Amino acid sequence: MSPTSFDPARERRVPTRVGGERGVAEIVGPTLVAVVKPACDGCRAFTHGDLGPLDDLPVLVVSATGGAEWADAAREVLVAPEWVEASGVRGAPHYVLVDATGLVLTEGVLFSPAQVAAEVAPHRR
Repeated sequence: MSPTSFDPARERRVPTRVGGERGVAEIVGPTLVAVVKPACDGCRAFTHGDLGPLDDLPVLVVSATGGAEWADAAREVLVAPEWVEASGVRGAPHYVLVDATGLVLTEGVLFSPAQVAAEVAPHRR
């Protein structure tokens, strides 16, 4: 067994509607939510880089705080502190893989797309 960035997921549901400063997103199927923060090396691939092995999975990028670096991000970063709090995410960088009902299937620390893809693979349907 290889090491992972997580303890077993805490059993819970997260809100499936994510409202941010710039818009709203709905989680309607299995979705990876990447919770990022400004000036975070592990987060940069999710905000500005190529998601590579996660290209076939919907990825929603959320932050509890705004930041100038989100303006030039390659993908939209929803600034949604209420969602982060309601989701039970204790800090960024973090990811949660959720189903259409908001059930957390797995979660862990966000380091890179390849690492996250390997960790969520057993939980994808």
